Amino acid sequence: MDFTPTEEQTAAQGLAARIFRDLSTHERLVAAGTGTDTELWKELCAAGLTAAVEEIGLLGLVLLVEEQGRVTAQVPFASSCVYGLLAVAEHGTDEQRERLLPALRDGTEVAAGALPARGGIRADGEGRLSGPVPYVPWLRDASLVLVADAERRLWIVRTDGPGVATEPVETTAPWSAARLVLDGALGERLGGAGAPGERLGGAGAHEEGRAEATPAYEDRRPYEDRRAREDARAYERVLAVSRIAFAGLQVGVCAGSLALAVAHTNTREQFGRPLSTKQAVLMRAADAHMDTEAIRVTAYEAAWRRDTGLPYRRQALTAAWWASEAGKRVVHAGQHLHGGTGADLDHPVHRHFLWGRQLDAHLGCGSEVLQELGELLASAEEPVREAATEEGAE
Repeated sequence: MDFTPTEEQTAAQGLAARIFRDLSTHERLVAAGTGTDTELWKELCAAGLTAAVEEIGLLGLVLLVEEQGRVTAQVPFASSCVYGLLAVAEHGTDEQRERLLPALRDGTEVAAGALPARGGIRADGEGRLSGPVPYVPWLRDASLVLVADAERRLWIVRTDGPGVATEPVETTAPWSAARLVLDGALGERLGGAGAPGERLGGAGAHEEGRAEATPAYEDRRPYEDRRAREDARAYERVLAVSRIAFAGLQVGVCAGSLALAVAHTNTREQFGRPLSTKQAVLMRAADAHMDTEAIRVTAYEAAWRRDTGLPYRRQALTAAWWASEAGKRVVHAGQHLHGGTGADLDHPVHRHFLWGRQLDAHLGCGSEVLQELGELLASAEEPVREAATEEGAE
């Protein structure tokens, strides 16, 4: 394994770090409140960082969102890249890529994701979706939302379409989240493949994006079985990629929290000595550092495996577990090491605390992720692989 970033990844990370550092200041975050910093989002897209994700891969995206997490920048970067750009690029039809990717690259379209599937969304035979999703991060900013139905099929839904209702929801962290309620909303199957539903951005049945013609009735069973397998693969891939990306975001949140704690304990004195000279403080900070590095290395490994075409679902769950469990410990330590200052809701370290706890919940909480990982290890299920690897094996 070699996680050394390429020249392109290093350049993109450096540019992202500069933009986030310069524009995502404490004052701007306070002004943004619980909403998104739209000017920062425009700057990131204008710099080509969203479009670059297709070239620098998932490891590159992890490096970029790590920089976002360091300053808790309030933009839908991970969400739009994972549920929009990468999902369409990997699983969409040629027609869907041509139609949707340009706007996702330049940020004029923003994607959110109603994943993982919780069984609340049902799809009828005409591609109309109904059901609620309690909260979807960044949904208030999104023009498109990737929805997983009860059968784990992926649908693209336009948030301003008929039958789509969103209601703002305030979560632990200010992620512009909203409750999604679908009532006969017309969805477009990601990947097409004979899926019903209107083509987004146009009228009529979704014919252009079909991968192949629907077979005659007597031949449908093998076709439907194969489609179900392909749907399951696409769902597992997108979910695994999202877990890796948000684990990368947690790396940055933890690193930022720890950096603030180090700066505070180096300058804050007690009995004439800096707090950083106390053994208990040193040990707490050291534990937080090791936890942060554990999240980083597992996220990097999972992303690297995905980019190189190796199985990565187990590694994605491992990264998610570390991000959930260790991330919680790190942001608690960061707040604790600030003493009474850490309890100040307006202090920057408290924002890291809130983000760390929200990421813990978003990733599924450690025990839930660990259960899924255990079930996967105990089963004979084939891990997620890149499409090219699977096709070659078949």
